[in-house]
Amino acid sequence: MSSSRRLLRPLLYTSAAALTGGGVLYYVYRPLNIPGTDPASVPPPRYTDDGRFSPPRFPLVKTRDEQIADLKKSWGIQSAVDTARGATKSVLGSLTGSKETPPTEQLEKHEDAEPYDLLVIGGGATGAGIALDAATRGLKVAMVEREDFASGTSSKSTKLVHGGVRYLEKAVWELDYNQYKLVKEALRERKYFLDTAPHLSNWLPIMIPVQKWWQAPYFWAGTKFYDFLAGSEGIESSYFLTKSRALDAFPMLKKENLFGALVYYDGAHNDSRMNVSIAMTAALYGATIVNHLEVTGLEKDADGKLIGAKVKDRVQEKNGQTPQEFRIRAKGIINATGPFTDAVRKMDEPQVPDIVAPSSGVHVILPGYYSPSKMGLIDPKTSDGRVIFFLPWQGNTIAGTTDAATAISQNPIAGEEEINWILSEIQGYLSPDLNVRRGDVLAAWSGIRPLVKDPHSKNTESLVRNHLITVSDSGLLTCAGGKWTTYRQMAEEAVDEAIKRYSLRPGPLLQAPRVSGSEMIDDAAPLDGGCQTHQVRLVGAHGFSNTLFINLIQHFGLESIVAKHLTESYGDRAWTVAALSAPTEQRYPVRGLKISALYPFIDGEIRYSVRHEYAQTAVDVLARRTRLAFLNAQAALEALPTVIDLMSEELQWDKKREEKEWKDTVQFLASMGLAKSKLSVTRKDVEDGKAGEYDEHERKLYSRHDRPADTMQSDSKFSSGEKPIVSRDSSVNK
Repeated sequence: MSSSRRLLRPLLYTSAAALTGGGVLYYVYRPLNIPGTDPASVPPPRYTDDGRFSPPRFPLVKTRDEQIADLKKSWGIQSAVDTARGATKSVLGSLTGSKETPPTEQLEKHEDAEPYDLLVIGGGATGAGIALDAATRGLKVAMVEREDFASGTSSKSTKLVHGGVRYLEKAVWELDYNQYKLVKEALRERKYFLDTAPHLSNWLPIMIPVQKWWQAPYFWAGTKFYDFLAGSEGIESSYFLTKSRALDAFPMLKKENLFGALVYYDGAHNDSRMNVSIAMTAALYGATIVNHLEVTGLEKDADGKLIGAKVKDRVQEKNGQTPQEFRIRAKGIINATGPFTDAVRKMDEPQVPDIVAPSSGVHVILPGYYSPSKMGLIDPKTSDGRVIFFLPWQGNTIAGTTDAATAISQNPIAGEEEINWILSEIQGYLSPDLNVRRGDVLAAWSGIRPLVKDPHSKNTESLVRNHLITVSDSGLLTCAGGKWTTYRQMAEEAVDEAIKRYSLRPGPLLQAPRVSGSEMIDDAAPLDGGCQTHQVRLVGAHGFSNTLFINLIQHFGLESIVAKHLTESYGDRAWTVAALSAPTEQRYPVRGLKISALYPFIDGEIRYSVRHEYAQTAVDVLARRTRLAFLNAQAALEALPTVIDLMSEELQWDKKREEKEWKDTVQFLASMGLAKSKLSVTRKDVEDGKAGEYDEHERKLYSRHDRPADTMQSDSKFSSGEKPIVSRDSSVNK
């Protein structure tokens, strides 16, 4: 009996160890569904047997003018005649001694009034997310934005969709549950992000260099805990690389004192195009979406409760016209203006204390050769304790960010001190063979993060990136803080609170548009009146696959790099963009005139952004529809005449408007790192090729005027057998 037990016990231990090990191996190497690798939900169109081709037909959003007309209906005032009539009644009332009719009673007298359930102020990631959430719950929602979608913080991020390894470390060491909760929430949202917009986001391996042997188990434990928190929302597991493998994956790394590296996975995305896509998806689901419409005041009833807002059209100002002001009626108003949150709150209550602590985040763009195309890097401990990311993005390399208290402005400028600090930190972990030069900076910008203020903190590093939802006595709902990755969760909670506060009645969306452009998918199926944005695919996602660019090449004759760029920026809407592109009149490529020789942006994108994405200025196109201004400020300047001409053709601009666009855009490019010597460049200078002239500093960057060091035989002016290193008069050449 005892002998059998002695035999059985090791067998049980061995079996248990084998099962445990097998389970761990399966978990690590289990087959995973990577977003973007699945075939398209809607297959691309094909040629029929008789040679016919039927391109996709997508639903259209209303024009901007139609959207503004809908906004005016909410107050019931259809024309200037109504406004004048109301003003006349007001004057007569004052003469006769009768009381002025309050706004609510005026509204009741207009039988055609159609108030909104919600009016969202702010067209960044949070505002657009709220509009999409509310619209897909069957609510009537409007969203207005003073500038353009993603014109502020939402276009100036680090381009990561991440839980935040830094926040996880802080949560563990400081036993901070709020930080832990933020990381957990962000990891869940990261997966939703990649599922709903696979064309605009992707998984990115990020390397953490290990300098000392004892750092390896520390970083390994941290990345494994990060994987564990992600759970089923994760993708590939983190792993360790030896020194040689790390240098093979990231050849630019400094070899000295390198022990190895840990690699973990996070998401990356095209932030402003994501923002625009969220807004356009909301518009397709019935939301009224208008950019360049400024809120100038909030309207209250006799009881001091908010009933709407007064707005003006800034596009009319840009056209040299007197902007028309009108009012929008809504049952509830949501303030989602990011860094400008407190300015809107003070419209409601002038004495209210600030709740936002603005923090400046500076990023620089370097040439693509500074990093591998498929691997990022994080320096978790810089010289002053901050964190720097070093990531491939849109063919270039993005590095940042700083984190310092700042004042609020529309287009902050990255300071030289911050830029030089980033470059200095980069030089510290790159090979000494690489000289990180200030002249290599193609663009630099500063984004303002709307961090929720902690009254006990003394510096911005201790501020929590979590969000805050508050409601004022008059009914202004404010959603502030958070970060890009958690925009959807913020929107869900804001709409939940709005439904409760304003007694709204969401319901199923019975007549949802066919966003996919196909009868194969019923986009209304999951929309039952609850929040479903975790499975509402954005514009362009339905027909996207990693091989869609090949179909575009074969049908339109696009250049390969252009076709790939279009599918990764527009998804299945790349069919429309390509169709809007002009013929090149060359053998190949057949379509697509580049607006910059250095980048794959083409003319069809400008037409598409005006017709289908509400682009109203050259900055809208160069910064938020294409990303040229963020990738290369000088290239954006050189492309500006082409952009203005194409937009002028679409929007019927006159010469004064074209001149204003030039001045406004050059001023904006100054905030993107355009050299000061180029700020006085005129359009004629650019068209004459003078914008590319370089100053003394740029002249020293490259060997522009050095003669070839070794003359090729085909270029030699000496006869065969002559020695070019000596004079022709030498005896050896006789």
